[in-house]
Amino acid sequence: MLYQALRRFGQKLVRRHTLEQYVAKISTAGRLSTLDIVALGVVNTVGAGVYVLAGEVASDKAGPSIVICFLVAALSSVLAALCYAEFSARVPHSASAYLYNYVTVGEVWAFITGWNLILSYVTGAASVARAWSLAFDNLIGNQISQTLHESIPLNIPHVFAEYPDFFAMGLMLLFTGLLAVRASEFVLVTTVFTVVNVLVLGFVIISGFLKGKLHNWRLTEEDYIMTMFRLNDTSPLGPLGYGGFVPFGFQGILRGAATCFYAFTGFDSVVTIAEEAQNLQRSVPMGIVISVFICFLVYFGVSSALTLMVPYYQLQPGSPLPEAFLHIGWAPARYVVAIGALCALSTSILDSMFLLRWMTFVMADDGLLFGVLARIDSKTSIPIVATVVSGIITALMTSFFRLTDLVDLMSFGTLLTYSLVAICILIVRYQPELNDEENEAEAQEENGPAAEKLTLWRLFCPGSSTPTPLSGRVVYVCFSLLALLLLLLCLVLVQWPVLLLFENPLLIIVVVLLLILITGITGVIWRQPQSPTLLYFKVPALPFLPIMSVFMNVYLMMQLTLGTWALFGVWMLIGFAIYFGYGIHHACRINPT
Repeated sequence: MLYQALRRFGQKLVRRHTLEQYVAKISTAGRLSTLDIVALGVVNTVGAGVYVLAGEVASDKAGPSIVICFLVAALSSVLAALCYAEFSARVPHSASAYLYNYVTVGEVWAFITGWNLILSYVTGAASVARAWSLAFDNLIGNQISQTLHESIPLNIPHVFAEYPDFFAMGLMLLFTGLLAVRASEFVLVTTVFTVVNVLVLGFVIISGFLKGKLHNWRLTEEDYIMTMFRLNDTSPLGPLGYGGFVPFGFQGILRGAATCFYAFTGFDSVVTIAEEAQNLQRSVPMGIVISVFICFLVYFGVSSALTLMVPYYQLQPGSPLPEAFLHIGWAPARYVVAIGALCALSTSILDSMFLLRWMTFVMADDGLLFGVLARIDSKTSIPIVATVVSGIITALMTSFFRLTDLVDLMSFGTLLTYSLVAICILIVRYQPELNDEENEAEAQEENGPAAEKLTLWRLFCPGSSTPTPLSGRVVYVCFSLLALLLLLLCLVLVQWPVLLLFENPLLIIVVVLLLILITGITGVIWRQPQSPTLLYFKVPALPFLPIMSVFMNVYLMMQLTLGTWALFGVWMLIGFAIYFGYGIHHACRINPT
């Protein structure tokens, strides 16, 4: 009895949907070319990230080496983009990593992925709304923040913000109300705001290279002291660190890269419009990779211009770009850049709220979240309950959490989602593709005398050119061990920086042993047969690139604070309570396989 109950429970966790169940929900218009896909990817990625992150990362995490942070984040994003590209070629329909996991891997993976995407969209919208409030407050002399800080202080450091930002909260509720009433009219507004944003960013880059000083990448303690005397405590200064181009060391670059990952989270939204592409298997993979590269160039240019114009320790979080023009004596340009920032932030809020509403509705419609969230208004055809509930939750997080915490939490959730995508690519490529009848026959064969037996020889020489149930299970087990070893390696590398490893022989032995085990297990996975399914795009160098993607993502996650890990843990506990209390019992209504 216990075995049967556990077996049924396990089957629920890995039950899958068929793609045909979703195809009925989407229409294939085929209007977008590869160039259109690239443009949409750039529009959805470039925007709020540079306005939100520039001051946060450069001031106390990386200094001028923020340009390297963006490069590291871009490399990690490219690895994730390659995995997304194969998913889009394998399941070429409007969706996200949530649908891909539900179709290819199973329900529990899909729920974790979808729940993390909801976290990313909530914290993305909340952080941008908070940045919108800071940018506007900066234009009016910080009157809002001063009033709220004096009237309603939240004396709970390291948990909540210094004061509740009711202005940002009201802004989120306003956007929620507008989205609950109308949606189509915002397309034109978003397009206009995007054009303004592109023009402003171009102006920032050109101005920075014209008016910037290369000396600001070689600052010393003497420069810091002179700045302190010149300002005479009229404006607070950030930490100096070691000075120079990398003032906070290699660890600062890694911490900054983990936060900068926030800036590249828009490219995955390209897959949500996959069904509109003229060439499904080609346009989306190329569009994702090219858009990530273009976005890196933009972020590199803006962050370089900013740190050339202003010493990094004088950058103030919230509104660094407008303040940079005030610093170089171009006061009128400050308002132009501020307007561009507000336009970009408004567009980002709308995009995040659209995606948040869509993900909440789809998961509720699948039965994983409460069914009331899937209700659609008969007049507007808008999932009104999902819109209002998600908007209220986002507004509360906007008001009570700091901008840094929101940005880090979004980066954490996104890094985990991308890791799950890489894991799923690795698993799916090594699994046999069987229909229901073949599954049943295979099960009977495994229980009979002809069942495959695992030997040491079969680990490295499977004897089959196509995946079998045994080789699939070998990959499952090997990657489970590999994930544990990668986690341990990241913990060691984070706790003891590379330069300190050579001073302790024991740590060197631990690292070498972990690397040997990781290499051996990777070799076992590499020797297993891969799926022969023909796709326009497949991740090259399997299994090495997905494993490298998981390693980089986990290592960047380790750079985030314990507070971010704690907040994420609370979010996941809430999610698992919903899934095991409600979702696992109601998801079967869509006839999963």
